[in-house]
Amino acid sequence: MSQVTTDAHRLTEVVTRLRRALRTSIRTDYPWESLPMAQVELLMCVAEHEPARVGELADLLRLAPNTVSGLVQQLTDARLVLRTVDTADRRVARVTLTDAGRAKLHDWQEAHERRLSVALDGLTEPERQSVLTALPALDRLVDALSETEPKTAKEKGVSAAAGTPRRR
Repeated sequence: MSQVTTDAHRLTEVVTRLRRALRTSIRTDYPWESLPMAQVELLMCVAEHEPARVGELADLLRLAPNTVSGLVQQLTDARLVLRTVDTADRRVARVTLTDAGRAKLHDWQEAHERRLSVALDGLTEPERQSVLTALPALDRLVDALSETEPKTAKEKGVSAAAGTPRRR
């Protein structure tokens, strides 16, 4: 097994465990946190891009438009988002957060930040600094994973075996 594969495996395990631990710990303090993650992610996406069309949200979330439409309907029924007709093109629906949706998302984000703050406080200073130092690289990793068409090592000019840039 290559080092890159081993690193990817370790990162997958840690991210999965982190998400699960955070979700579980939040539900202990906040029973309303039973909101499915797909709905939370849609609320976050709407907050960043409102007013957004369902198709735009589907593209951003990399989901099928009918899936996003169903999620929008669920959130509309829960009064967390509002679906309105675009005044310029009546065939187009725009999605925005309601005040309740904005409050729910704010509470969700604050609850996660509080839990992470407590956990970070439990680390030693060098461990905490290691986590914080890794954040820019993790942010770039998210960007790389979000690319529409991920580049292969060959396309990036990197030797897959060595993981080093190729000379041209």
